[in-house]
Amino acid sequence: MAARLLAYRVFADGDGRMNLDVRTAGGGVLVVSQFTLAADTTRGLRPGFGSAAVPELAETLYDEVLQCLAGAHQPVASDVFGADMQVSLINDGPVTFLLET
Repeated sequence: MAARLLAYRVFADGDGRMNLDVRTAGGGVLVVSQFTLAADTTRGLRPGFGSAAVPELAETLYDEVLQCLAGAHQPVASDVFGADMQVSLINDGPVTFLLET
């Protein structure tokens, strides 16, 4: 997943096309643990999280991805797994990608 994140071409080149990866674009990576991505919203009015990994496994995977990213690229930033974080950003979009391996 780390290699794919670093190689994914989502940044604009000189022609405005998504042709640059984070390294080529000169960017950094911010990793935020977010279990809500595993939400099942197919029934009812409250999301279910039965498909999310148990916290111990999820934290191990999170840490492994962080180590791989930091070993291959800088800067890489993160915070404590599972922490309540307030993240501010400027979203250059509207574009959202869900990467799966």
